[in-house]
Amino acid sequence: MKELRIPVLAGVFVVAGVLAWAAARLWNSLGTLPGVPSASPIVLAVIATVLLATALSLRSRLKAQRERVPGAKGVDPMMAARAVLFGHASALVAALVAGVYGGVGVFLLMDSSEAPARQDQTVYAGLAVLAGVAVVAAAVFLERVCRLPDDDDDNPPAATAA
Repeated sequence: MKELRIPVLAGVFVVAGVLAWAAARLWNSLGTLPGVPSASPIVLAVIATVLLATALSLRSRLKAQRERVPGAKGVDPMMAARAVLFGHASALVAALVAGVYGGVGVFLLMDSSEAPARQDQTVYAGLAVLAGVAVVAAAVFLERVCRLPDDDDDNPPAATAA
C-alpha cells in the first residue's frame, strides 16, 4: 500500500476549497446559502479520536510483539492493513470535507453584508477545517505506526572477490 501523500491531501483540500467558495458565491447570489451543520466538526473530531486510539493501541501491541513480551496480544497483519486503509480513506474524505468547509468559511468571512448573522456558521466551518486537519494528522500517525521495519535482507551486501 502506498503511503499517504501530504501534497495530494493538500491539493484535494485546496481544490475542494476553491470549488466550494465558487459554489457558495453562486448559491448566495441565487438565493440563500444553506448553513454549515454544527455536527460536522464533531463528527470529524470523533473520527480523529478513533484513528488516534487505534494508532496508540496498535503501537503498544506492536511494541510488545517486537519485544516478545510473554502473553502479549500480537497484531494480525490483515488488521494492521485494514487500519491503515481506514486511515487513508478517512484522510482523503477529511481533506475533501475540510476543504469544502474552508471554502465556505472563507466566503462567509469575505461576505460582509450579513457578517453578524453568519458568525456562528463561520465558526462551525473553521472548527470543521481544524477537525479535518486532526483526522489527517491521526491518519498519518496511524500509518507511521503500522509501517513495516526496514528489512536488511532486501539489500544484501555486495559479494567480495576472493
